[in-house]
Amino acid sequence: MRFEIMHLDDVDGTPVDTTVVDAASVNRIVQQAAAIGQRLWIRPAETTVS
Repeated sequence: MRFEIMHLDDVDGTPVDTTVVDAASVNRIVQQAAAIGQRLWIRPAETTVS
């Protein structure tokens, strides 16, 4: 499963950067953000069925 992670602006909470990662990478990114107090929004990435 893949997740979309948006880094949020510290002042108004608007997304400033978006990354799509696999499930194994989510924990590492959350730990890094927590260490520096960065706000994130995480949601399942949209997938297209062929």
